[in-house]
Amino acid sequence: MAHLQAVSDPDMSIMDQSELLKELRIDSRHREDAHGASRWPWIVAGIAVVAAIVVGAAWLFWGGKTFQVQAATATAPAANGGNTAVLQATGYITARREATVSAQITGTLTQVLIEEGERVEKDQVLATLDDTAQKAYLAQAQAQASVAQATLVQYQAQLAQARRDLQRAQDLVGRHLVSQQAVDDARTKTTTLTAQVEAQRKQIDLAQAGARAAQVQLDYCTVRAPFAGVIIAKAAQVGEIVSPLSAGGGFTRTGVGTIVDMDSLEVEIDVNEAYINRVQPGQKARTVLDAYPDWTIPSHVIAIIPTADRGKATVKVRIGLDQKDARVLPDMGARVSFLEDSKKSANAAPLKGVLVPASSIVQRDGRNIVFAIDGDRARLRAVTPGQTFSDMRLVEGIGAGTQIVKQPPPELADGAKINVGNNP
Repeated sequence: MAHLQAVSDPDMSIMDQSELLKELRIDSRHREDAHGASRWPWIVAGIAVVAAIVVGAAWLFWGGKTFQVQAATATAPAANGGNTAVLQATGYITARREATVSAQITGTLTQVLIEEGERVEKDQVLATLDDTAQKAYLAQAQAQASVAQATLVQYQAQLAQARRDLQRAQDLVGRHLVSQQAVDDARTKTTTLTAQVEAQRKQIDLAQAGARAAQVQLDYCTVRAPFAGVIIAKAAQVGEIVSPLSAGGGFTRTGVGTIVDMDSLEVEIDVNEAYINRVQPGQKARTVLDAYPDWTIPSHVIAIIPTADRGKATVKVRIGLDQKDARVLPDMGARVSFLEDSKKSANAAPLKGVLVPASSIVQRDGRNIVFAIDGDRARLRAVTPGQTFSDMRLVEGIGAGTQIVKQPPPELADGAKINVGNNP
């Protein structure tokens, strides 16, 4: 108010008025500070909104995402009477005797007498084909054999008469009652009939062989089991055409069914070539099926196939099962533990922990963890890794039989939703 009064005073000099105007003018720096202070709440609010959007998007992407994973089972390490496992490897149950049974001729099925899971015996009838043509060929061949046999009887009778005529001619020529020409004619006739009889015998053999061939073709219309086993696949139905050769663009079946000799089941595994020196033919082993992780099957090494797979750097090994059981099925996954001799391992400390695939162990926040499968969720479990056995790793922190994620994705977190698929 003092300044305003001073301005209104007529006696105030022009210089004093100028000074007063300078004092009333607002400093530009104060104006900028005021504007900056007013913008800060909006900046903070914008940052909060962006953070909320990012968190929400992350939750929608990761929290709502379902991971497709494969499962593996933690198994207890082999232990039996002081024997210790020097190597573990995985493989599959295979059948040494497995056959897709088919007819040996092309024909139409009139009966199929098998079903999946049925046990059959050697030479048991599995199916029959339409045999109308084969029966006709057999009847024709048998008739030809009969005609040939009757012709032989006729030739034999003629030969017997010719021999008698020759004998009489020889007696008469000695008494000069017939000429030598008559004797020669009788001898020629006898020789000719003898040759005809022999030729007819060959014709009989030929006709009988034709009959046997026709019988074989007829027998081919009956499909029999080549060995005792279990039917694992039924491939054809009544009315379909089957043939030993593929033809007709897929309209012709090449098999009736597949039979497996369950007594020939064994394990076929691929051992890393870096560890094949730990395996010997006849070596004791133990097999654990993925389907029955608590069941151990005594086994032994049948043979080491003397060739390596260049692509996988593995050697194939055949493992025989010392116990036969109906639970063992072809193509089941199996894990084999190769055992060290008890004399060598008598002083060895027992292994602690469980065996899991090495690929199931991952790092999270500097810790070794696996993801246990809890229904449709993955649960993080901290573990302590130990000894390595080929592609398996000994760990502590989970129990035997625990289902775990085989190859956890990098973004998989504790509690994430998962969909468990079959093991490859």
